[in-house]
Amino acid sequence: MAFKVKFWGVRGSIACPSPRHIGFGGNTSCIEVSAGGTHIVFDAGTGIRNLGTWMLRKGVNHAHIMLSHTHWDHINGFPFFVPAFIPGNNFHIMAGHVPDDQGGIRKVLGGQMAQPFFPVPLEAMRAGLTFEDFNAGDSFNIGENVTIRTKPLNHPNGATGYRVEHRGKSVCYVTDTEHVPGEPDENVLELIEGSDMVIYDCTYTEEEFPDKVGWGHSTWEEGVKLCKMAGAKMLAIFHHDPAHDDEFMGKLELQAREAWSGAIIARENMRVNLL
Repeated sequence: MAFKVKFWGVRGSIACPSPRHIGFGGNTSCIEVSAGGTHIVFDAGTGIRNLGTWMLRKGVNHAHIMLSHTHWDHINGFPFFVPAFIPGNNFHIMAGHVPDDQGGIRKVLGGQMAQPFFPVPLEAMRAGLTFEDFNAGDSFNIGENVTIRTKPLNHPNGATGYRVEHRGKSVCYVTDTEHVPGEPDENVLELIEGSDMVIYDCTYTEEEFPDKVGWGHSTWEEGVKLCKMAGAKMLAIFHHDPAHDDEFMGKLELQAREAWSGAIIARENMRVNLL
């Protein structure tokens, strides 16, 4: 069975619908993984709107939606995810970062759709929605021959990194996370060990990073280092800063490929077949 990854949103922080962001994409984080017929969606940034349109066209009516965290750029596309409004569809929404005293992922998503923030409440979504909170670090099985491993990430308010394993192949989704220079993140290294593809938070360059310490993001250079240390086969540079337009990203792509042949730039609508 196929094991495919598609990028529906690759931008970080805020969507950039401008002529200067066409080549690499302006929608925020949303990744679709299809593993042997099991559909997994990582994050619900603005890219999930186009994913929803595709699902309607293809008749896909169920998926597991796994959230790295709930900062706006990773959930503000959820109210525009049309399949969630259609009775008979089913979506299992999971998160590993919400403390018990915050009421779980259902309360967080419902909060952003409550007045005065949004006119349509969560209850208007008539699909079968189930919400599940877990602890980052847990592992579990979904679908047929699909294993999910998780690790906590270094990000304000917490975040979760994921690894999907299917028939001997794996893809890792590791955003948003901040590294400590000179101290490789052991959680990340363990999660991505030997992975076929690592989608990693590369918001900044090494030159930009010192002014952004504490903001919760990493660099493409650190991503290359981690992938080499862990024996990963491919790095997908992801979560592009909104200030990095097509010209900037084109230059970054050349630098990254010179640094490591396994590095690619995540582009909106790009698809990678792992199996």
